Amino acid sequence: MDYVEVTVTVEPVQPWSDLLIAEMADAGFESFEENLKGFKAWIPSKEFDEQKLKNIRLTEREAKNVKFSFEVRKIDNQNWNQVWESHFEPVDVDKKCYIRAPFHEAKPEYPYEIVIEPKMSFGTGHHETTELMVQWILETDFEGKDILDMGCGTGILAILASKKGAKSVVAIDNYPFAYENTIENTERNNTQNIKVLLGDSELLGNEKYDIIIANITKNVLLEDMKAYGSVLKPGGELYISGFFSEDIQELLKAAENEEIKYIAHKQMKEWAAVKLAKNKK
Repeated sequence: MDYVEVTVTVEPVQPWSDLLIAEMADAGFESFEENLKGFKAWIPSKEFDEQKLKNIRLTEREAKNVKFSFEVRKIDNQNWNQVWESHFEPVDVDKKCYIRAPFHEAKPEYPYEIVIEPKMSFGTGHHETTELMVQWILETDFEGKDILDMGCGTGILAILASKKGAKSVVAIDNYPFAYENTIENTERNNTQNIKVLLGDSELLGNEKYDIIIANITKNVLLEDMKAYGSVLKPGGELYISGFFSEDIQELLKAAENEEIKYIAHKQMKEWAAVKLAKNKK
């Protein structure tokens, strides 16, 4: 199958790169690869609509002081799996968790090995925020606990939580590609106690969770903090990422309104991941 490759250069890269990826996913682009200057996106040639790309450009120009450009080229007669094999490298997190694709060599010596088919960049483990969240999960006791993973992407964090002994995991994402990919990856990793849902925080009901994992964006975290507080058990833990370290204080204020307090945080480059806990009653 022929594909169209779009190279997107963004300045500043974040958070606009992530927002553009989300917009392009909605427009039908199915695979992404981030880089220091922005990202590349791929879509089957027969589904490519140049007008949709232009509409994304116009929408994002409303953001002040953001510059970006698109470069479009057609990829002829290439096997799509070979394209991904040439771009996707395994991820090693502290020699404890090995995240790889099916075409990579297995590493059974690692305590945790996660195999994902990298159909999109949302949560392949390469982004700093995903790696930071994996570090938190590796340090946390999940045995027998009920877990909620908001913005599950490819399902890496939900799968790792399951492998660490979680009683049950609910994984939610509002992008159809992420939803479908997470289902495939949970089956691939034989993590049968993960329930995958398509949607957002509006799906949260009366169920309560011992631990909530949310690797999304600052704005979504701020909007959904009240919802997290309503379903997090007293004494439960909340792990959030997807934002810059300079945004921590704003997020902490929102968490404090829900009786969720700061415990600690990790930082990698400009990105942060924060551990919080709800007050015990």
